[in-house]
Amino acid sequence: MPDHPTQPAVPHWAGLPLTTPLVMGILNVTPDSFSDGGANPDPAAAIAHGLALRASGADIIDIGGESTRPGATPVPPDIEAARIIPVIRALADAGAVVSVDTRNAATMAAALDAGAAIINDVSALRHDHRSTRLLADRGCPVILMHMRGTPATMNCQAHYADLLAEVIDELAARRDAAIAAGIAPAAIALDPGFGFAKIADQNIALLRGLDRLCALGHPLVVGVSRKRFIGDIARVPEPAARDPASLAAALFAARHGAAILRVHDVAGTAQALRVWHALEPA
Repeated sequence: MPDHPTQPAVPHWAGLPLTTPLVMGILNVTPDSFSDGGANPDPAAAIAHGLALRASGADIIDIGGESTRPGATPVPPDIEAARIIPVIRALADAGAVVSVDTRNAATMAAALDAGAAIINDVSALRHDHRSTRLLADRGCPVILMHMRGTPATMNCQAHYADLLAEVIDELAARRDAAIAAGIAPAAIALDPGFGFAKIADQNIALLRGLDRLCALGHPLVVGVSRKRFIGDIARVPEPAARDPASLAAALFAARHGAAILRVHDVAGTAQALRVWHALEPA
């Protein structure tokens, strides 16, 4: 493997090898997500899309039933669970490794009961005080993401004296709180939270600073797919047309330490990673 930072010193996470970046396919079962809201209007469509993502090379399928785009309206946990549980159950039964994008403990519990293997919480377990104990008791892997405020308020909190230092310190604090509550250090992955309480230039600086985030010692999840700052750089206003630009950013992230790439274009990302990995020096 190359001598630049690629993965932290964790050979596996969630039972998956980290010898090359993993591809996490995005499966939103929502009417209002920024890129693909309404694309999967019922469980059958979502299940079919999830199976297609897996066949295209997704190592993990990340299922969400609540949009967390800026300004999004919160979704009650019962509605969130009703959207995603049939999809989780079907994909887990088919052998997929399922991650669930939720910040609600009740949804987490139902998702794990249905076969989900990973919890991906944009609030880093701040939103629901019951979440930390639940995940400690269940012993499942968790992704802690950096965000200030809530999806409704985060854009007002994108003020940093030292962006990288503050993101690192705030992520470390959430990590430490999770460990203190009984979550195993090896179960934790960290996400810098691109687009969450960060504006365009801050997202670029954060992406350029991934090497420093590797020092936290946990697998890094990078989710820049189709985001607004990618569109601004590429001059592409339509989110669904940003896959080539997103792929360029994903490969940059892989080169600078990302362990997991959360993407919409699974097939393109999996292809590009195979070539990237083959071309890197041994």
